Amino acid sequence: MDDVDRKLLNLLQEDATQAYAALGKAVGLSAGAAHERVRKLRESGVIRRTAVEVDPAAVGGGVLAFVMVDSSAWMGDAGESFAAIPELQEAHIIAGSASVLVKVRTGTTEQLQDVLRRLYEVEGVSGTQATVALETFFERPVSTGV
Repeated sequence: MDDVDRKLLNLLQEDATQAYAALGKAVGLSAGAAHERVRKLRESGVIRRTAVEVDPAAVGGGVLAFVMVDSSAWMGDAGESFAAIPELQEAHIIAGSASVLVKVRTGTTEQLQDVLRRLYEVEGVSGTQATVALETFFERPVSTGV
């Protein structure tokens, strides 16, 4: 991966609907060459998927919480159990006093409380500590180093 690929990734993260002609022009390539590079980035797994960024509050997900999950056992095999809770946007095995960190979006604090109840149903979960975000300054895409 070179600087042109990194620039293409930055442009696509800003707006994945850009035409290959516009992408190529921005990085000094033809539309065909830009298309070929993007195809190779997809095939190699650098681009995992193309998605639409939705405003969570506009679709009933205005409550954002980060939850530290304590456990009585190794949680490395519990990924599917966490993934089965649709309000969890991310789940990470972590080092430190907790075992797992999850990012949760719900419409209300009552719904958040329900998610916390369901987390306790995951085998090995022994406790949770939730932190509710009051405001998000920014969320940024993955840095490509350019």
